[in-house]
Formats: sequence, structure tokens, C-alpha cells
Amino acid sequence: MLKIISDKISSNKKYKEKYFLATPGQLMLWKFKKHKLGVAALIILGIFYFIALFCEFFAPYSPHSESEYIFSVPQKIHFYSKEDGLQRTFVYGFKYEMNKETFKREYVVDKTQKFPIYFFVKGDEYKLWNLFKMRVHFIGVKDGYMFLFGSDFAGRDLLSRIIVGSRISLTIGLVGIIITFFIGLTLGGISGYFGGIIDNIIQRTIEFFMSIPTIPLWMAIAASLPHDWPVVKTYFAIILIMSLIGWTGLARTVRGKFLSLREEDFVTAARALGASNFRIIRRHLIPSTFSYIIVQLTLTIPNMILGETALSFIGVGLNSPVISWGVLLQEAQKIKSIAHAPWILTPAIFVIITVLMLNFLGDGLRDAADPFSEG
Repeated sequence: MLKIISDKISSNKKYKEKYFLATPGQLMLWKFKKHKLGVAALIILGIFYFIALFCEFFAPYSPHSESEYIFSVPQKIHFYSKEDGLQRTFVYGFKYEMNKETFKREYVVDKTQKFPIYFFVKGDEYKLWNLFKMRVHFIGVKDGYMFLFGSDFAGRDLLSRIIVGSRISLTIGLVGIIITFFIGLTLGGISGYFGGIIDNIIQRTIEFFMSIPTIPLWMAIAASLPHDWPVVKTYFAIILIMSLIGWTGLARTVRGKFLSLREEDFVTAARALGASNFRIIRRHLIPSTFSYIIVQLTLTIPNMILGETALSFIGVGLNSPVISWGVLLQEAQKIKSIAHAPWILTPAIFVIITVLMLNFLGDGLRDAADPFSEG
């Protein structure tokens, strides 16, 4: 019994020694692993971004490939049929029939047509990253058709368009925070470290930007962009617009942390040893606030994704033939289209999931930023 108790005490001592000698990064990682929602969100977002990276490969069809199946209903995946029992996954075909009650032509499942689903199947040609010509798709059918999420008004596969659209909708936040990080960290750091009249000027500037109504400003600036601009220019222009508006939150966070740290003993000691202001900020203050900066940036990405979606939805952001989740939702502005094909709202589900996962990840990082807290 005494041996068991001594083993527990010694193991506890080893744990305490490991805990107190750990770096801030290790403490943050250990704490983050305890946040189940944050870990799950990180995994889901990792899957989303991986698919977006190879979106042409994962899309069953070319996003611009039109067909005769306009507003086709989503097909269900089947593993079993009464005639053949358990077999390879497949989808049933469908056919048009007249509804005798509404006198409208509707899609009806045709169980005489079975289209087996295969992995790594040859299909529409595409250019991966606009460099390599390929025809292999991750999933698809060799014969017939497959619309797992239905099709749009031009008979284009909605699943393929959602997957390809994820590249713009997901990366617009990542690229945008680079500019947000630079502006917010620079102005927030200067404001918090030097204080005085510089602090007052920067804070009044932040308050001015925060007082401007966001959506009208986006609409006014985005509408002023030339319509003949190529896609890349428009894409980066929208990122720049949203970044110039979204840096204020990060600047406020950095300023608050710098104000609380600039009189700490380690900063005073560095100043007494002759370290320059730039060195103190770069080597001491920024590393001490980096975990909080990461959290703030993580919570900023959803705002940029929602901003791009809103701008594209109202038609002043990206427009067809560019594909993003916001562009796909433009068709949902028509009540008639939603009434006949409610599945065109599917891109909104992915927007909601992405924003929720980013917020869960931000919550997990925020909790992990204080490793010595209870939990």
C-alpha cells in the first residue's frame, strides 16, 4: 500500500515538474486538447480546407457542366435493393411524370435505372490548380448521372459547385487576416506601448471605423469596382476592403495587452539593459500576447467569410461565372426557385457549419490561451 502511495506521489511530482517547466506553447496545446468542441472543429475545418485545396478532384463533375436535368431532385445513395439484395452503392435514376393533382411535370424515382458509384472514376476534364490536366474524380458514376445535392437552373451539379466554391469562400478569410494581422498588430502595438497623443489618435481612428455601418460601406466600395476587372483583381480587392474594415478588433486587443504588460518587471528590466523599443516589442511583448492574437484572428475569419457571402449574395461582390458560396446563393433570392427547388439553399448550410466551427475553434483557443485557469 505504501509503495502505491509513494508511486502516486512521485508520478504527481513528475507531472507537476513537467507542467511548471513547460513552455507557453505546450501549456496552450495541453489545454486546447481538453476542449472537445475545439478539437472537433479543428478536424472538421481541416477536412473542409483539404477538400477546398483539391476541389476539382473531389467535385464529381465540372462546376460549369450543364445538363438537361434542370432543378433535379437530390438522389439518395442506396446499398440494397429488393431484386439484388446488398450490393455496391448506387443511385436510382429518375424520370419526368405529370402530377395529376397539380398538373406539373415532376421528377419521379425510376427504379429500373441503377447507376453504381465508383471511387477514382474518369469524368470531365479539369486543370488542378490551373496547372495539371486531369480527368480522374474522387467519386462519380461511369454511366448515367449522379446529383447527390440536386442540380440548379442550368442542370449543373450543385455538389460540385459547392465543393469548387469552397476554395474562394474559405480562403478569403485566411488571406484577409494577413492584412488584418499586419495593420492591427502595428497600430495596436504602437497605441498600447507608447500611449499619449499617439494612443488618442489611433483610438479615435478605430472608433471612427467602428461607427461606420458595415454593409452600406461594403456595398458602396464594392459597387465602385470596375466591372471589367478580372476575377483575381476583384477577389483581392474585396479582401482588401474587408481587411481595412476588420482590423479594429485586433488593434483593440493588442493595445489592451500591451498596456498591461509594458510596466511588467521583464519589460522594465529589458529597458534598463538598454534594449530598444522595437526589440522590446518584438522579443517580449508580441510573444507574450501571441496566443490572444491567434484567438482574435480565428474569430475574425468568420466575419470575412460572412462578408464575402453577403456581398456576393446581394450582387455587389463576386459574380458568375466565378463560383463561391455567396454566388451560389444568389439564385436563392427568387422565391419561385426556392419553392420549386429548396435544395439550392444547401450552400447556406456549409456557411453556417464553417462559421460555427471557426467560433468553436476560437472558443477553444481562447480557453487555451490561459493554461493556468481551471478547466
